[in-house]
Amino acid sequence: MYLLELAGDDDAFAVREAASRCSDVELLAPGLATARGVRRPETLAYTRRVCRLVGTCDPAVEDAVTLLKAADFEAVRGSVAVRARDVRGRTGVDTQAAEGRLGSVLVDRGLAVDLEDPDHTLVALFSETAALGWLAAESRRDFGTRQPTDKPFFQPGSMDPMDARALANVAGAGPDARLLDPMCGTGGILVEAGLAGAEVVGVDAQRKMVEGARENLGHYLEDGFDVARGDATRLPFADRSFDAAVFDAPYGRQSKIEGVSLEDLVGDALSEVRRVAGRAVLVGDRPWNDAAAAAGWDVESRFDRRVHRSLTRYVHVLE
Repeated sequence: MYLLELAGDDDAFAVREAASRCSDVELLAPGLATARGVRRPETLAYTRRVCRLVGTCDPAVEDAVTLLKAADFEAVRGSVAVRARDVRGRTGVDTQAAEGRLGSVLVDRGLAVDLEDPDHTLVALFSETAALGWLAAESRRDFGTRQPTDKPFFQPGSMDPMDARALANVAGAGPDARLLDPMCGTGGILVEAGLAGAEVVGVDAQRKMVEGARENLGHYLEDGFDVARGDATRLPFADRSFDAAVFDAPYGRQSKIEGVSLEDLVGDALSEVRRVAGRAVLVGDRPWNDAAAAAGWDVESRFDRRVHRSLTRYVHVLE
């Protein structure tokens, strides 16, 4: 069993993203989840770290000490360190005291402490429930190096790379996956999907977006990408050419294609995406459940994610 420390404050969405890399993911407490199988967790956006679960207890230092004393960790050899976190500042636990007390238990069991380069790290996470685990993997928290304004091509309204990575993951980005963004804009989602290992293809109706997305992708990816100018409602691909699609639909009341309503644009794009891909993630500034159903999709789940006072992103997971 594994312990996941979640990032952000939308646990439902974080759990759904984690399910793209882990099996049997269940929320344990705010900011914490458990899972059984884990693969490539380092590419997750809303999971900070994955640990091999030791056990859970009430969120108090003495309870964590009691839990560790009763745990079986005879297989742990070499040096150790302890890292404690008050997840989201919910408990007021003295994390330094927790690290000291838990470290003493490890020393009493014959292990040496090395705070700089330990062979093993015990992680103690305190939320409404406390959980202990041996660190197995940490996600790469390098999203700050790919902020939209720092990319070669930028347009206002570009999505934050952490959210773009999470959406790509929910769609199924990873090695051996071929992913389409039929309204790719500056290519932010495709960059993150490509960095997660997927082969990515983008389409956009505007020439400057195609050229800009190609520039951004070339800056971050060596190969495995293509971008073309085209119409999302008439995609130039054979049936089931892609494993999945993910796209951020236009916001506001109208499309940027003259004479086409936004409703018709999104509805027709959903139909075309269903032809070329077996699953999809659609993001919009409003619910598109009815349009998705009319295009033949089942809405597996929807996440209403508030960005700021005037914008909520509705994330639809379609099967």
